[in-house]
Amino acid sequence: VCHDAAYSEMAFGGYRPMSFLEVPGAKEVGVEFHSLSKTYNMTGWRLGFVVGNRYVIEALGRIKSNIDSGAFNAVQWAGIAALEGDQGPVADMQNIYRERRDILIAGLKKAGLHPQIPKATFYVWCPNPPGCSSSDFTSLLLREAGIVTTPGSGFGDPGEGYVRMALTVPRERVREAVERICKLDLKNRPSGEKSRNRSR
Repeated sequence: VCHDAAYSEMAFGGYRPMSFLEVPGAKEVGVEFHSLSKTYNMTGWRLGFVVGNRYVIEALGRIKSNIDSGAFNAVQWAGIAALEGDQGPVADMQNIYRERRDILIAGLKKAGLHPQIPKATFYVWCPNPPGCSSSDFTSLLLREAGIVTTPGSGFGDPGEGYVRMALTVPRERVREAVERICKLDLKNRPSGEKSRNRSR
């Protein structure tokens, strides 16, 4: 089992995502991957770590040593400083994402959509309007509101019916996006009009 725990520190309201390794016997059957990109805003520095089964980690080490020469030394020192230093900035970042999330959720509900409030990560999965596929809704948002989202279908069949929206822009931009979505008047738009771009 390979558990992707890249967003494990991006949680809100006291919620703590469970680690795969908390399950009895997990270390015998798998590993857990962590990324410093999300927790410490080190995106692009390509630094992370894996914990868990020693034999899997040894095998990963052999593969990794044949792929590249490792992360630049200064980046590794920056990673150590981040992990061992004051974790206050992590809490500050959680609060920033939570504030953006709340603005987006409130706006989507005002627009007639029904998103659930995520307890973690900097994404919101928004259900499509009735009669609209995820790719259709993504195209509609781009074409008529100038908003870029990701169709849930891109993540496999379970993602169909949703679009993924990122909270990685300043809150002023989130508010602007919400205003544009509300102007689409999705509540009063016929289903056929929502998905008409499919035939184009």
